[in-house]
Amino acid sequence: MEVSTFFIHITIILLSARILGEMAAYLSIPSVIGELMAGIILGPSLLGLIEPSDVIKLLAEIGIILLLFEVGLETDIVRLMKTGVNSTVVALFGVIAPFAFGFCVGYYLFALPFLTSLFAGGTLTATSIGITVRILTDLSKHHSREAQMVLGAAVIDDIIGVILLAFLYDLSLGKGVSLQHTSQIFVFIVIFMVLAPTAAKLMAGVIRRFDSVSQIPGLIPTTVVSLVLFFAWLAHAVGAPELLGGFAAGIALSRRFFLPMGLAVHAEPAFAHRIEENMKPIIHLFTPIFFVMVGLSLNLKAVNWGSSFVWIFSAVLLITAVIGKIMGAFFIKEDYYRKWAIGLCMIPRGEVGLIFAELGKAAGIFNDDVYAALVIVIALSTVLPIFVIKWFYSRFEDKLGEV
Repeated sequence: MEVSTFFIHITIILLSARILGEMAAYLSIPSVIGELMAGIILGPSLLGLIEPSDVIKLLAEIGIILLLFEVGLETDIVRLMKTGVNSTVVALFGVIAPFAFGFCVGYYLFALPFLTSLFAGGTLTATSIGITVRILTDLSKHHSREAQMVLGAAVIDDIIGVILLAFLYDLSLGKGVSLQHTSQIFVFIVIFMVLAPTAAKLMAGVIRRFDSVSQIPGLIPTTVVSLVLFFAWLAHAVGAPELLGGFAAGIALSRRFFLPMGLAVHAEPAFAHRIEENMKPIIHLFTPIFFVMVGLSLNLKAVNWGSSFVWIFSAVLLITAVIGKIMGAFFIKEDYYRKWAIGLCMIPRGEVGLIFAELGKAAGIFNDDVYAALVIVIALSTVLPIFVIKWFYSRFEDKLGEV
C-alpha cells in the first residue's frame, strides 16, 4: 500500500466511524453499532473501498489493547476478585457448552468431518471483551456488579480460547494432541496475570517520579503507552492474548490496585486521574479503528445466500451459540434478572470468532459453505446482542439493584 493511500484510508475510517457513531448515539443506539456498520459499508460487504490490510489490522490491535487498558484503569480489583468464582463458572460453561453443541451439530447433525466440527465448535466459544465492554460503557453499566462478573468471565474465556486455539492449530497441522504444549501455555498465562500487574505498579512509581521532574510536556502519555505496548508484547511472548497485557497494565495503574505481601507504592489518586485524562484522547482515537476493522473483516458477499445448507447450518449454530453462552450464567447463585444480563453480555463474538474462522479457512478445514455459515453466525451474534442488551436494560433495569 502506498503511503498516500494509507492516509486516505485512515481518514475515511476515522471520519466514518465518528459520523456513524454519532448518528447511532442520536438514535439512542449504542455507538459501537455505528462503528461496526462503518466497517461493513466501507469493506468488501458493500462498497469495497477499503480492505483489511496488515497496517490497519495493526492499528486495530493497538485500539483493542488500549481499550482493555482503559477497562483495567476503571476496574475495581477487589470487586473483580470477589466475583472470581462466579466469573470462572460462567466462563467455563460459556466455553464448554458452545464448543460441545457446535461440535455435535457439525459432526452428528450435518455429518461434517471430525476436525471441521471441532473448529466450528471452537468458533462458538469466543466472547469479544472489546464489544461487550463498549456495550456496557455506552449504557453506563460498566461499573455494575454484573459487568464485573462479565469482565472476569470474558478474560478467563479469552485465556481458554487461546489454549483451545493452540490445541486446534496443532491438530490442523497434523501434529496430533499436544497436552504439553497447551499446558505450558496455560502455566505461562497464569504466571503472567499474577506477576504483570505487580511489575507494572512498580514501573508506575518510576513514571510518577520522572513526571515530577520532567521539563518536557507529554511524559505521561509517552511512558504509559510504552508500558502498555511492552506488556502486550510480554503477554504475546508467554502465549497470552496481547490485549491481556493492556488489561494487566490498566489494573496496575488504577486507583484501586494494591501490591500483595505488604509491598507498597504510595497511592496517589491524583496521579491516577492524570493518567486517565492524558490517555483518553489516545484511546478514543484508536478504539474506533478496531470496531471498524471488525466490520471490514466481514465479507457478506462471500456468503452463498442461495444455499439451503448455509441457511440451515448457520441458523442451528446461532441457536446453539446463544443458548450455550446464556446457560453458563444460570449455574451461579445470582438473582434471575442478573443471570440474564450476564448471559446476554457473554454472547458477542466479534474479532475472536473471526480468528477461529479465518484459521479454519486458511488451513483448508472449512469449505466455502461452512465458512460462510460461520461468518453469518459471527455477524449476527456480534450485532444482535447489542440491541437485545439495550432493550433488556431499558425494560428490567429496576430489577438489577446492586448487591
